[in-house]
Amino acid sequence: MIHRTACLSLLALVASPALADSFDCLMDPAEIVRLGSPVAGLLEEVSVSRGDAVEAGQVVARLSSAVEQSTVDLLATRAASTDVIDAQRRQLEMIDKRYARIETLRQRGVATEEAFDQVEAERIAAQSLLIQAELNRDIALKELTRAEIALGERAITSPVDGIVSDRVLTAGEYVGSSDHVLEIVQLDPLKIEAFLPVAMFGSVSVGDSAVVRPAAPLDGAFPAVVTSVDRVFDAASATFVVVLGLPNPDGELPAGHRCTLEIAGG
Repeated sequence: MIHRTACLSLLALVASPALADSFDCLMDPAEIVRLGSPVAGLLEEVSVSRGDAVEAGQVVARLSSAVEQSTVDLLATRAASTDVIDAQRRQLEMIDKRYARIETLRQRGVATEEAFDQVEAERIAAQSLLIQAELNRDIALKELTRAEIALGERAITSPVDGIVSDRVLTAGEYVGSSDHVLEIVQLDPLKIEAFLPVAMFGSVSVGDSAVVRPAAPLDGAFPAVVTSVDRVFDAASATFVVVLGLPNPDGELPAGHRCTLEIAGG
């Protein structure tokens, strides 16, 4: 069972005479994620089924991606090549040497202005070609990055640690922008919701400790902490909602189960 040996703070809370009466509550998942796809396409595989545990970042489904993979391979080959840049750099180095020689000869009055102008024009042209070659490679690298992002969008990952509660689509089916493939529930922490009488408003604050006792057939007392106090009353029932977080690291406590709640100092 979970937390067989309760922490000292929980024992003190359970034994405290200042505890309020028990209030009915419900143990809900922290999050319910209806997991879709950032792009539309044909599902190639869905690698998890209902009841499977998943981790944040785990790939749970893939869309067909042959075209995107081919594009990445093509652009990776283009981006990896520096042959044009290397050739242009060597050519510029040779022209720079000619330029230096002609400049020296011109200063001595041996080389004509026409010869100097010609080599200077060649030098400018070579510099321009080198800049263009470097720019083309930068563009190729950015195109590769964009293609890799597009390929990455074909893999659907879980945003949370949790349990698959429903598998809506399977391999071979089309997923659109409004569809979802899986439903994943996050069970750590559990979200505890309780309706307290308005007479208790002001006596419960965020950060207060509490004890949650699941209804049968579960047993035990578990520490929880108030995470939210609703500031809008329900006039019909004269109650307000309090939300608590209950650590559930092993996922042994189920969600969607009733419980009772005791808050310190209530």
